[in-house]
Amino acid sequence: MTTTIKIPAAITRAAEGGAVSAVAEKKNEMPGITKPSRVNELRINEIFFSLQGESSRVGLPTVFVRLTGCPLRCGYCDTAYAFHEGKTRPIDEVLAEVATHGTRYVCVTGGEPLAQKNCLVLLTRLCDAGYSVSLETSGAIDIADVDDRVSRIMDIKTPGSLEVKKNRWENLALLTAHDEIKFVITSDADYCWARQLMRDKNLTTICPVLFSPSFAEISPAQLAEWVLRDKLEVRMQVQLHKVIWGETRGV
Repeated sequence: MTTTIKIPAAITRAAEGGAVSAVAEKKNEMPGITKPSRVNELRINEIFFSLQGESSRVGLPTVFVRLTGCPLRCGYCDTAYAFHEGKTRPIDEVLAEVATHGTRYVCVTGGEPLAQKNCLVLLTRLCDAGYSVSLETSGAIDIADVDDRVSRIMDIKTPGSLEVKKNRWENLALLTAHDEIKFVITSDADYCWARQLMRDKNLTTICPVLFSPSFAEISPAQLAEWVLRDKLEVRMQVQLHKVIWGETRGV
């Protein structure tokens, strides 16, 4: 049964003034960030309805809004098609399509969704419309202006990602118990690095911590053994959507 959710007409706080401040603009500049066009538009790679495959929301029927663009090039990236492919669409149109799926869970992902400044507008408008919203972000871009109602699923890039230097450590101080930290583990060396970082920065006192095996690089069984051996206070996860449907788009 299709549920119609009223789309608020008010311009949100993220859109006030027509853009993010010049200071924030300069702070986040890096190659691969998509420049905003108009405040009511985003470049969208795809929108689809599936089961959430990761985070504490795993298994929940969810609408995914995948934005185009990413300034990172992780070695294990499984969404490289989102680097450039996409269509510029009005945010009103995006919300209207989300509403046709009749679920309360929405995940905004990428690429790196925060590479488009107008992502902040989308996140706030989704929250205003009554959705339970999560954001999947690389941890390389400032998360300070993300709506407080959004659950931020933030990566910490390991050495095996090839993008460890892009970690924005200032983001850790902005996380709350409502958010989650995710490590994608590619090897024993990655695991040891992540384990030590958890202890050095007391990450489990900030928010839940997720460990995920890099698909086809280490087995879930191997990572599970390490987690159990060291009695880590983490949520071990696999990518459920890949277990069900394999490595394919739109799931």
